[in-house]
Amino acid sequence: MMTTERPTPPGVTEEQLDLALQAFADAIGAEKVTTDPEVLAEFKDPYQVPGTATNLASAVVSPRSTEDVQVIVKLANKHRIPLWPIGRGKNNGYGGAAPQLRGTVMISFKAMNKVLEINEELGYAMLEPGVNWIDLHAAIKEGGHDLVASIVDVGWGGVVSNTLDHGLTYMPYSIDQASHCGFEVVLPNGDLIRTGSGAMDNNPTWPLYKRGLGPTSTEMFMQSNFGIVTKMGYWLMPKPEVYMPLWLKLWDDSQLPSVIDALRELMLARVIDMRPQLSNTLIMASMLTTRAEWYDGPGQMPDEIIQKIAEEMGLGRWMMRFALYGDETVVDHNYARLRARFLEIPTVEIIGAKYGADEWETLPNPHEQIMIGVPNLDLYKMAAWSGGDEGGHVDFSPVIPLTSRHAAEAQKLMEDMCAEAGIDYLGGLLPINARSTTFINVIPFDTKNPEQVDRAYAAAKKMVARAGKMGYGEYRAHLSFMDLAAEQFGFNDHAQRRFNEQIKDSLDPNGIIAPGKSGIWGSRFRAEGYPKQL
Repeated sequence: MMTTERPTPPGVTEEQLDLALQAFADAIGAEKVTTDPEVLAEFKDPYQVPGTATNLASAVVSPRSTEDVQVIVKLANKHRIPLWPIGRGKNNGYGGAAPQLRGTVMISFKAMNKVLEINEELGYAMLEPGVNWIDLHAAIKEGGHDLVASIVDVGWGGVVSNTLDHGLTYMPYSIDQASHCGFEVVLPNGDLIRTGSGAMDNNPTWPLYKRGLGPTSTEMFMQSNFGIVTKMGYWLMPKPEVYMPLWLKLWDDSQLPSVIDALRELMLARVIDMRPQLSNTLIMASMLTTRAEWYDGPGQMPDEIIQKIAEEMGLGRWMMRFALYGDETVVDHNYARLRARFLEIPTVEIIGAKYGADEWETLPNPHEQIMIGVPNLDLYKMAAWSGGDEGGHVDFSPVIPLTSRHAAEAQKLMEDMCAEAGIDYLGGLLPINARSTTFINVIPFDTKNPEQVDRAYAAAKKMVARAGKMGYGEYRAHLSFMDLAAEQFGFNDHAQRRFNEQIKDSLDPNGIIAPGKSGIWGSRFRAEGYPKQL
């Protein structure tokens, strides 16, 4: 069980922490600094058993400007206080808003939520890190811009934070996480840089051209703890003449590898030029219903019940969500091509319809809204699959080649390990590009059932290690096994980790920015024995 002691960072006394918090308050305003338990309660892993969380924050600071962030970072260095920046804190399947290191002070960007610019001529937005997908969509709509943003499944998350964590969105500009362009970053010493062309004063291509002169540093600040991003450019897509959301249903589970090969061919040819979402029966069902409505027995849901769900809800054993965009003649041509290719596969069905720009906002299907940049919260229902309002899930998401062989191997891994643990298998694929895909396993549980929660987290950790032996690494990792996920990248005696640690120690000798993020610990905390366990 969680200790009742006040969380403080390793090597920092309560008195030293209080001195630092007072220094923050004096510098940026007392109203921007809090230790209120109700506020701190928002910065926990939302899916841990209530009362058991150990990754606890000691305080929350809420900057209103880049200058505030610089002041906070400089004072954190002086007082040796670790900081954990959070955009909106909604990355729930990977630990939510919780810090990796107990006692860390959170930097909450909820108050830095301005859409600073939308440029219709060049198709981009400039954002602060507190902007969520709903905010961005509202700004586009209120400005009357003929643009759409590639968004995530649940609209409350942060645009910047999702991007920095390599989060996946769905429209054409999102392939290979290509929508970001130009960061403003507060470095661990409080200095300020702009990446790419932003390194030149008044360079108008900062949000347009990802590089500058010399090495490109932008990617260094993604999934890292080398700095704090305070502004980001995000590319927007002109509204297409026609939007055609499509659904593929596969009724024979054994034919999934054939669907994968066809999908790769069509993506390589850019017939499908967006990110499809391929989900098994239970993932689709979790967005529409709950487990208890179908089966309330112990252990894994029987296959005959899954088949019943597939048939009665019309979901198939796998269902793929995807779309076409563009001039009607191009959409018609690509639809004919993909339909002909997919229908070569036994038990495949294809359905869909075309829509014009004036019809998107009123589409009744939340999935079809998402694929054209209209955010909603409907798909959050997935978390209630086990446990209702107190349900949760932990996600395991390795990257594999987009081939039938690797899809079959990854599927067998997921199925076997879920069966071993007695956990429902909620599996899905989200191609990163035409050549690789995440194979996501959503492991559900009831947070009121400690044994079930422990079993889910233990199963996820086993999956990380077993997949690592197969050569499959995670595209992003849950806080509870972030170090274990990083451990799998072991080429040349973990040369990548050693390289990251060299950069960390050079930029952040006091180890104050997000200790442990992506398995990167500065020398200060390595000396304290971190990571504690794998």
